[in-house]
Amino acid sequence: MSSEVKLATIRGFRLVTSDPDRLRAFYVALGFTAADPVPIGAAEIEALGLVGDGHRTSMKLGESRLDLDCFDRGGRPYPADADAADLIFQHLALVTSDVRSAWARAMAAGASAISRRGPVPLPPSAGGVTAVKFRDPDGHPLELLEFPAGANPTWSGEGMMGIDHSAVSIAAVEDSIRFYTLHGLRVGNCTLNHGPTQVALDGLEDVVVDVVPMQPRDETPHVELLRYRTPTGRSYPMAATNDIAATRIVWEANQHALLRDPDGHLHQLSR
Repeated sequence: MSSEVKLATIRGFRLVTSDPDRLRAFYVALGFTAADPVPIGAAEIEALGLVGDGHRTSMKLGESRLDLDCFDRGGRPYPADADAADLIFQHLALVTSDVRSAWARAMAAGASAISRRGPVPLPPSAGGVTAVKFRDPDGHPLELLEFPAGANPTWSGEGMMGIDHSAVSIAAVEDSIRFYTLHGLRVGNCTLNHGPTQVALDGLEDVVVDVVPMQPRDETPHVELLRYRTPTGRSYPMAATNDIAATRIVWEANQHALLRDPDGHLHQLSR
């Protein structure tokens, strides 16, 4: 990735699905609105390194955009054994004013739990949010966040409000910070999360994780780096662009490109 490429603003996120009708229904149950599917242009298919056809269902939650992409020649399913520490892991964090109600709707719509006890109130050192992690019916990881009243002026509405960030698990903090800062992002307020609430949230034992926000020009949505000191995250084969795990962050940038960060997470850039 050339250092001349600047990541300015996140326009949205793209998930790959093998069953767009099922996944559309899931996100509508969470509060998204959905447009009708449209063909993905041949030039974009080629830029993704694919052949054949594809269709995109665009969805909105407040000002946030989420696209569901389905390709005629599908790739691999989401690895069934991957956990939050593994380097293939990438979740979208959705903000709500009522995390328990949103959690109940997600489970009723076909989610599978990652967190052990449902929504978990995190300590002030970890932001004081109430959070829960789960997977959609295709296996994509998601997180629900409820901020304490008045703690985050960006999110002051009611119900399901939007996408706050995409969090990616990484192997090395310094390498990832270098990558993102070279391309226009800045480091936010970092935390070291651990203890029983983090264990319950991630569904793992002995969790100690560095959380490093990387802020673009427009701070929300942003990218969050997760470096698990323990347990050690496993490497997986790099996801092909038609694999279910190949989530793409879509950026307004100074050129068109498809890029990967040091751990293989995908960024799709457009002017």
